[in-house]
Amino acid sequence: MKRFLVLVGCLIFAAGVLAGCGSKPAQENAGSSNTPAKLVVGATAKPHAEILEIVKPILQKENVDLEITVFTDYVLLNPALKDKQIDANFFQHTPYLEDYNAKNNADLTYTVKVHTEPMGVYSKKVEKLDALSDGASVGIPNDATNGGRALAVLQEAGLLKLKDGAGVTATDRDIVENPKKLKIQMMDAAMLPRALEDLDLCVINSNYALEANLNPVKDSIFMEAKDSPFANILAVRPEDKDKDSIKKLGQALQSPEVKKFIEDNYKGSVVPAF
Repeated sequence: MKRFLVLVGCLIFAAGVLAGCGSKPAQENAGSSNTPAKLVVGATAKPHAEILEIVKPILQKENVDLEITVFTDYVLLNPALKDKQIDANFFQHTPYLEDYNAKNNADLTYTVKVHTEPMGVYSKKVEKLDALSDGASVGIPNDATNGGRALAVLQEAGLLKLKDGAGVTATDRDIVENPKKLKIQMMDAAMLPRALEDLDLCVINSNYALEANLNPVKDSIFMEAKDSPFANILAVRPEDKDKDSIKKLGQALQSPEVKKFIEDNYKGSVVPAF
């Protein structure tokens, strides 16, 4: 009887040891799931969402599932990021981001610079700037930094002069010389291509020009210098800046594949910033 009890005890002990040994691989593999990390990025349609489509297969190889959410109104993109509706956005330059933060008690930041979109002057009324009549109407974006940027483009084109130090937040009140007495009209940036039917000139962001089937290189009658400091960036919340999936997205946006796509498809209307 004693021998039987000893034998049963040994068998129970051995079973426990084996069970314990069998549980170790499950614990070691607990964090090694192959489930892709999901990343939702908001962007305007052209060229941002198009560039992100090139990035998608690159990220798939890095086990990141990229979901692109297209916004028609870029004013909504930073609030969506701040409110955690999206993980990152891709549409803006640094001055725009800084202006948004200052006015909205936000602390959004960015990881990488991707490209610049030289702003262009367009017209359906004149083919050259020197043909512009006195009192001509000129449309520019109504957001602070792009409005100031558009005025700087008009200054660069020789149509007006801004006071010293006006900077990217310049408005029509900062114009100190306006020899042609241009009438500046500020409006939503997305509306400017359609406003060409009524206004003499419009200063249009390249993304909205592209969406309206305008070729910034061929159709603009004046274009901002290609070394513009207004590089478009990948914006994120500060706590997400060092996330592995965000880092992988930044690397993919600065990849040779993206650079080639930009150069081959936009031919100077969008310029790599890396």
